[in-house]
Amino acid sequence: MIRARDLRKAYAKIQAVDGVSLELVAGETFGLLGPNGAGKTTTIYMLIGALRPDDGEVAINGSTDPTRPDVRRQIGVAPQVEALYDELSAVENLSFFGRLYSLSGDRLKQRVSWCLGLAGLAARAGDRVKTYSGGMKRRLNLACALVHDPPVLLLDEPTAGVDPQSRNHLLDSIEELARAGRTILYTTHYMEEAGRLCDRVAIMDQGKILAVDTVDELLRKHGGDSMLEAELGQIPEGVSLPAPLEGNMLRFASDQPFEDANRLRNAGVQFVRFHVDRPSLESVFLNLTGRRLRD
Repeated sequence: MIRARDLRKAYAKIQAVDGVSLELVAGETFGLLGPNGAGKTTTIYMLIGALRPDDGEVAINGSTDPTRPDVRRQIGVAPQVEALYDELSAVENLSFFGRLYSLSGDRLKQRVSWCLGLAGLAARAGDRVKTYSGGMKRRLNLACALVHDPPVLLLDEPTAGVDPQSRNHLLDSIEELARAGRTILYTTHYMEEAGRLCDRVAIMDQGKILAVDTVDELLRKHGGDSMLEAELGQIPEGVSLPAPLEGNMLRFASDQPFEDANRLRNAGVQFVRFHVDRPSLESVFLNLTGRRLRD
């Protein structure tokens, strides 16, 4: 459904995207994660034809020209910066964007009504957008990407800066869209969102794709070991512990924490309590992109 092959884009001496290749199958929710300045938004702009790549190729459902009107109609985009008209109401914004895709009459009314329902904005449909909260604007931003009923969605940090209720509503809505069979490219800084929504995830940094896989496989390959922390009771003489004690606390890294805990128990070590911190998508992200602060 979406294919990018060896995309490159430079701004003066800055190589924003450096040989990115991606392939999304129909019906897949695909996460694109990376630090600020990794090249995610530039990649999206090239996928939708808003920027022409310096090199490489984009194909949407087999077409290599995403600027063609018939290809654009297959794509819905919710940009990172809301593309809304503050002086217009939600109905007027949705109607305007619908007409850009040649919707009219009953079909336009049906799509506007459906989008308002999905966004939870039916009760405020006639109010000007400038009176909306940040969360309401984010929900309307997503609705405007959907008004022409596209099979492909590109969502660039759609939950950035919203309240927990709006964020949960947006995530529920995106899950509903995925269940309906839409193909979704999703960028976010929130690791738990990617873990919840995405069938596969790509980690991107400095214009390059560092890894692509399911969340489980990324955890296995790049997450590092689990960390077991235990408060110990009795320790029989002669038992070798995998790390020095700090008081009565034992802490050590392990790729098989429960097996290691059982071995200690079988050797007679008594546990008062223990806790295992497993690798997370955030640990994968930091292991691949580093812990250096980004501007």
